[in-house]
Amino acid sequence: MLVAVRSAGALHRLLDVLPVFDGDTRVTIRFTLLPGSHFDVDALVALDGSGARILPWDEARRVSHDLVLTSSPKGELHELSGPRALLPHGAGFNKSISNDGSPEVPSGLDPHYLLVDGEPWADLHALAHEEQVARLALHCPPAADRAAVVGDPTLDRLLASVPHRQDYRAALGTGPRQLIVLTSTWGPDSLLARRPDLPAELTRILPRDAFQVALIVHPNEYSKTGLFDLSRWLAPALKAGLVLTHPYEEWAAVLVASDAVVSDHGSTALYAAALGRPIISAYDGSRELIPGSPMARLLDSAPRLSAASGLADALRESRTMDTRDQAAVAFARQGQALRLLRQQLYQMLGLQPPSSPLDAPAFSQPLTTPRQPRAFAVQAHVSGHRIALERFPAHTQEAVHHLAAEYPTAGPRQVQSAALLWRRARAVGPTVQHTAWTAEGWTAHVLEEAPGCRTAAAILSPQRCLLRNRTAGLLSLRVEPHRDRGHVSHTDPTAVVSAVHAWLSANTNWSLPVPLLCDTGPMTVRVHLNPADADDLDYEL
Repeated sequence: MLVAVRSAGALHRLLDVLPVFDGDTRVTIRFTLLPGSHFDVDALVALDGSGARILPWDEARRVSHDLVLTSSPKGELHELSGPRALLPHGAGFNKSISNDGSPEVPSGLDPHYLLVDGEPWADLHALAHEEQVARLALHCPPAADRAAVVGDPTLDRLLASVPHRQDYRAALGTGPRQLIVLTSTWGPDSLLARRPDLPAELTRILPRDAFQVALIVHPNEYSKTGLFDLSRWLAPALKAGLVLTHPYEEWAAVLVASDAVVSDHGSTALYAAALGRPIISAYDGSRELIPGSPMARLLDSAPRLSAASGLADALRESRTMDTRDQAAVAFARQGQALRLLRQQLYQMLGLQPPSSPLDAPAFSQPLTTPRQPRAFAVQAHVSGHRIALERFPAHTQEAVHHLAAEYPTAGPRQVQSAALLWRRARAVGPTVQHTAWTAEGWTAHVLEEAPGCRTAAAILSPQRCLLRNRTAGLLSLRVEPHRDRGHVSHTDPTAVVSAVHAWLSANTNWSLPVPLLCDTGPMTVRVHLNPADADDLDYEL
């Protein structure tokens, strides 16, 4: 069997299909890269790294195949011998690409690519919904007789991944925060092309302890731009904690982990809608989106985000809608795609399909670790023994109570400007010799070295800190986790020490022990201030 690919995105779609053949020693799979694509670099790298056997295109054209599987109609696929099966490489047919094929015809349904000498070159069009069959019949009647509705294997993997949602969120460090996922298709009308500053704007204005922001970029944009330039362009947002997902598997795990999705006209939002996620439109209009297509209808019904500052209102409105209804017109036979594809593909091979059970595999956990900001601008509201806290990137223009920074990694300017400096205890591997600060020694050293600093905090563990304040002296902090309906959540202790710093600044008449309540994002945690104990003072950093 031959798998013919033109791009990384097309390859990813086909990899979701190949479990159909797992365990069958009768089937040998080879891959070939079709020439002529601008987005083939990442596909070649992925294939090379996977250990797959690759046939050069000229050789693939010469030899005979029992089955050819592809997910893009473009290229000289009719030159490959053997029965050919074609799948869409996205969620439906929602766009027409300018200067590519027939004007105004949805990409993937264009007879310019589906016919050779007036005849369909594909023996099977494996589609996700009857609506797609109807549109294929409208735009390319000769191909419609060869269509079968088999569902969407990528959606089935997403649905199979839902039980892993908490694991995905744990891998991303999301906790109880709201994960807002931006999705950008490729080309001049994409979110990144039209609104390149939106990721940075959201990370700048959304409180760090209430929100996490991620970005899914179309594989074609990865291939065209490259991770180096993408990371450089997105550097301000990445430094503030943006999660930039990898285009294979990780994007899907992040979509499952999401709480809401902000999308342009790329079809990733249809997958999110099928998961029941609230959808917010960041689409600014173009000639690419096909009127009346599933994606067009979804965006028409979604609230629009005109500016980053309107996210809260858009979120409230989006949560009043059931997006699953909008996605139903794009995805039929949910949960059945691999079983139905197995029947169709083995029939084309002329083999009896295996009788073993066939379930869509869940996606792997995300591997991308978002950067931890090294400095925060902190807003704090003190009311009695309760402190409400919001933290933003250090360069925010919001009015703030104080700047808090990690010593020394935040850099000289922020270290010298910070009213609160913190340092986390580091695990020390087995070494013959090493020297370490004690928590007591380091906090004293920092207040001496940084005269503008009012509080130094040694983060000993997520529940335990030693704090030295110029007025209050040395204090031990104990942080209780937040408990809610059987869930236990741990807040960032660097937020807690900012809350205590703000409370100490507002209160001079008190005696230990002091119980405090600290509100950070969706969490409220109890904090206990006590005289510094010997174990904390002597803790090695």
